[in-house]
Amino acid sequence: MRRVATWMLYGVSALACAYLALYAYAMLTAPKLTPGDPIRIFRNPDAPKYS
Repeated sequence: MRRVATWMLYGVSALACAYLALYAYAMLTAPKLTPGDPIRIFRNPDAPKYS
């Protein structure tokens, strides 16, 4: 029983480390937003124009 609890602790710790690594990656690669900059929305040029 103690061995199972130890492996469960290892698993939870590994998941926590993976989550922190993904969070750090997302924060470091996110585009920098500054107030006043226009929002760039990319649209398919072949899409129909409804207006």
